[in-house]
Amino acid sequence: MDRPIGMFDSGFGGLTVARALIDLLPDEDLVYIGDTGRYPYGSRPQAEVREFARQLAWSLVNDHDAKAIVVACNTAAAAALDELVDELPVPVIGVIEPGARALVAATRTGRVGVIGTVGTVMSGAYDRAVAHTGVAVVLTAAACPGFVEFVERGQTSGDEIAILADRLLAPVKAAGVDTLLLGCTHYPYLARVIGQAMGPAVTLVSSADETAFAASAQLREAGLLRLSSTRPAVHRFLSSGDIGWFADLGRRLLGPELAHAGSWEPPVTATDAPIVSH
Repeated sequence: MDRPIGMFDSGFGGLTVARALIDLLPDEDLVYIGDTGRYPYGSRPQAEVREFARQLAWSLVNDHDAKAIVVACNTAAAAALDELVDELPVPVIGVIEPGARALVAATRTGRVGVIGTVGTVMSGAYDRAVAHTGVAVVLTAAACPGFVEFVERGQTSGDEIAILADRLLAPVKAAGVDTLLLGCTHYPYLARVIGQAMGPAVTLVSSADETAFAASAQLREAGLLRLSSTRPAVHRFLSSGDIGWFADLGRRLLGPELAHAGSWEPPVTATDAPIVSH
């Protein structure tokens, strides 16, 4: 099926999922929206994040004919995934459930941790997702305000971020976790700093690859995978903020696919968008 996969994030973090999906499904078209004009989502009220998510998802369906939506933002998935699954006419895949499954599969001691934005951690989404796996583990969660802003500035190393990481990760380190889930799609860009703060005995888990596998499986089950590759896949990247900055930093984070970026404007309201069915 030649319709694209739609994906959105508050900014650049979802590019980790986009990279994994492009590598796993190289024949699939992709439209990615980074809502850099309104980032960060982590400290915003859940109701506001939910409305942003609905605007982005409906735009991907209505304006770009997306055949599936990947919510490549943990904060948005925690706030809006259930509503998007209920109301959208296409499959919706989030990052939280795949990440939770990968976390409990990787632990050796049953003591695990998750770090994320304030919004994600306060939502309890990972507590519920880990419990839903049925695996008996002890979960320690910690919010890491400031991490997203460092990534969005393109600053992924240095003393300033290292000092912040040591302070924010102290609770999960003190809990003796052996596995830590990077519960924000921005955080893999800080993996070296986070790994140094946690120590070599702690395994870091990113949900990007697991989300790509989940999306592939769901698309295959629904009969939505592109069956032929008579033309190269088209990957479009859009931003609600500064396009030049988005393309420049995104190209460094993702690769040459983001050499050219376009603009995305939020609609007046998500509910005004006409519903399409396929």
